[in-house]
Amino acid sequence: MQYQKIIISRTDGIGDVILALPMAGLLKELFPECEIIFLAKSYTKAVVETCKHIDLFVAWDELEKLGEERAAEELNKLQADVIIHVFPRKSIAEIAKKAQIPLRIGTSSRYYHWGTCNRLVSLSRRRSTAHEAQLNLKLLISLGAKKKYEWSEIAQYYGFSKVKPLPNPYLQLIDKDKFNLLIHPCSKGSAREWGFRNYRKLLEILPKDQFKIFISGTAAEELILKNEILHYFPEVIDLTCKLTLEELISFLANIDGVFAASTGPLHLGAALGKYAWGVYAPMRPIHPGRWAPIGTHASFFVKDKYCSKCRKSKRCECIESITPEEVKMKIMDSIKQKNI
Repeated sequence: MQYQKIIISRTDGIGDVILALPMAGLLKELFPECEIIFLAKSYTKAVVETCKHIDLFVAWDELEKLGEERAAEELNKLQADVIIHVFPRKSIAEIAKKAQIPLRIGTSSRYYHWGTCNRLVSLSRRRSTAHEAQLNLKLLISLGAKKKYEWSEIAQYYGFSKVKPLPNPYLQLIDKDKFNLLIHPCSKGSAREWGFRNYRKLLEILPKDQFKIFISGTAAEELILKNEILHYFPEVIDLTCKLTLEELISFLANIDGVFAASTGPLHLGAALGKYAWGVYAPMRPIHPGRWAPIGTHASFFVKDKYCSKCRKSKRCECIESITPEEVKMKIMDSIKQKNI
């Protein structure tokens, strides 16, 4: 069967949205003439619209304000054939049914999908050993997708190519004779962090004649980044709070690599085909087997052990025990390819 319009619903964070974008690339392969609509939160719009496979972005937070009846009417106007509930939300499932979308795909593990979806997929993310992007693609099996895609295959489906030009003031900061590396130390609590002491040591041992370092973070992280890192390394370029999401994407597209915890900027860099090194705790469900960056030059650091000591705390002994020397060695191996 040929489907004309398909809605992908993923209304959570930036990293989660990025890992759902390969679904659009695969759907375009399965149904070349179909229109892909992405339902997500407004603040992820710049990410979604960078994907060449997305034809229309719909802001869930704007739709939600209308109330259930009017939201269903607006969804109905899209005349979609299919909606795929990647990030399950009861309210969206109910509205999609009210909108009379013919095929509504959801997981059988959500009780409300039994009454709102007409195609259920047996899928438990919590218990799975598969990567988040692989789990997303399993939702497409009944539409013709394979049962499993390798990470290298998934990277080819991003379509992350509609990047806006980087404003000149930021473009001028980039040194074409060095390896331009963005460091994003904090995660807003969404992941375990490597620790400022490790970041400081890494900045001490990376050769200054070979690297130009930038640092990014949110407004809430600005003061701590100044006190813990920028105070000690005035040569590091502070981009905290200076870039819009659209500009961050453009900036990442113009530099060489990013090093971070499991965060949106890490996944952005990976999707753009940049060197993207993530640092992870070996604890489910936040381990790299589930959340590693996927890309042609993406990789990660993690201790080869199982540990759950940090389950109830923000600090993690395992992630902090990854040494700056290990990180430096891996990064240095990569920059040889740039002949610096």
